[in-house]
Amino acid sequence: MGRRHLDHPRSVTMFALVDCNNFYASCERVFDPSIEHRPVIVLSNNDGCVVARSNEAKELGIGMGQPVFQVRDLIRRHGVTVRSSNYTLYDDMSRRVFTTVQSFFPKMESYSIDEAFIDLEGTHLDDMIDSAATMRRAVLQWTGIPVSVGIGSTKTLAKIANHMAKRDRAGPGVELLETGDDASLASVDVGDVWGIGRRWKRTLVAHGIRTALDLKRADDQWILQRLNSIGHRTVLELRGRRAFALEEEPAPRRSIVRSRSFAGSIETWDALAPALASFASRAAEKLRAQETAAGVLTVFLNTNWFRPDEPRYANQATLKLLTPTNDTPTLVRHALQAGRHIWRDGFRFKKAGVRFTALQPHRPVQMHLFDALDHDRSDRAMQTMDRINRTMGADMIRSGSAGLGTAGITRRRHGSPRYTTRWDELVEAHANRGKS
Repeated sequence: MGRRHLDHPRSVTMFALVDCNNFYASCERVFDPSIEHRPVIVLSNNDGCVVARSNEAKELGIGMGQPVFQVRDLIRRHGVTVRSSNYTLYDDMSRRVFTTVQSFFPKMESYSIDEAFIDLEGTHLDDMIDSAATMRRAVLQWTGIPVSVGIGSTKTLAKIANHMAKRDRAGPGVELLETGDDASLASVDVGDVWGIGRRWKRTLVAHGIRTALDLKRADDQWILQRLNSIGHRTVLELRGRRAFALEEEPAPRRSIVRSRSFAGSIETWDALAPALASFASRAAEKLRAQETAAGVLTVFLNTNWFRPDEPRYANQATLKLLTPTNDTPTLVRHALQAGRHIWRDGFRFKKAGVRFTALQPHRPVQMHLFDALDHDRSDRAMQTMDRINRTMGADMIRSGSAGLGTAGITRRRHGSPRYTTRWDELVEAHANRGKS
C-alpha cells in the first residue's frame, strides 16, 4: 500500500507531508454536499481570478490564477459552482485539520494553510503507512477534508511522495518514497521539486536537467554556482541527506503586510479610513500571534494603473514609532495619521495597505521617555480581545475606526457562510417526520 523500494533500516526517522486536497474547494463541499462531484472554483478577493479548483474544474482546463471573465463560458456550459474566497472558514477548517493531525503526531511544522510537515519519530518503518492512513481517515471523518500524505527521509522527498500520492487518485492517499527509488524520481519533472520554481527550472532544463533524478545526480559545484546554497541543499535532500530541519516553532516574519485591491474605487477619505483601520487591526493580530512588536509603520495607496483615462497617484508614508508596539488602538491611530498625510482629493484609489517592519520581540521593549501607553493594561486588553475573537469569530471585537472594514468595498458575489465561527451563520438541519 503506497510503499516504494525499501532500503532503509526499520528504525529510521522519516518526515511526512500532510497536504489537504483542493483545500478551499473541499471546505466549501463539507457544508454543501450538493457540489460534491461537481466542478468547483474559488475566486480571489473581489472575485477577480481563480485561486482554487476542484479536480473536476482542473479537467475542464480552468487554470490557476486565470481571470474569471475568461472562463465564464466554461462555467455556464459545465455548471461550475463558483465561490468567493471565505478565508474565515478556511482558516478555521485548517486549524481543525492540523489539530487532528497533531493528535496523532505531536511534532509538526505548519507550512501553509493547507500543508504541514510531521516527524514520524517513534513509528516503525513497517507501520508508517498504516499509521499515516489511520490519521488520514480520522481527518476525513472528523473534519470532512480529504488529505494526501507523502513520506520520505527528508522534507524534499516527502514533498515528492505527496505529489505522487495526489497523482494516484485511485490509490490509498499515502505514499512512502525511499531514498534509493530512482525510478520514481525519474518520473518527476524538475519544476515539481520543492523550492525549484520557474526561474531555476529554466536554467536547469537549458543544461539538460529535466527530472528530479537528473537534479539528484547533478554536479555539486555546478549547482552551487547556478542555484546557490539553498538549491544545493535541495540536491542533498534528494540524495537522502537532511538539509532542512523540522521547525515546530516558525521563525517570526520580518515584516507583516495587510492590503487590498478594492472592488470599486475609493474617492473619499471617509471611505478609505475604515479600510486602513481594518488592515492595521489584522496586522496587529499577527504581531501578537508571533509575540512581536512593530517599530516602523508604513501606509501606502495607489490609483488604478490600468485606467490611463484617469489621473494617477501613488504614495506612501512611514512612521517610526516612539516605542515598538502591537497595541491595536495605537497602531490604528498611527495608520490613520499616516494615511491622512498622503491622501489627496480628486483621485480614485484602487489599492491601499499597511506594512509593519522593524519587528522585535514584544517583551522586553525599551520604553521611550514620552511614551504614555500603559503597556501592562494594553497587554491584558489585547489578550482579552484576541481570546474573544478566537472563540466567537473574527472581528467580534474590533476597533471602532474599522467600521465595516473592507466589507463594504470588497466584492463577494458568491460568498458562502462562515459556518464554524458565526452563530448566525450555522448550518441549519431540518428533519422530516414520516407519517405513521
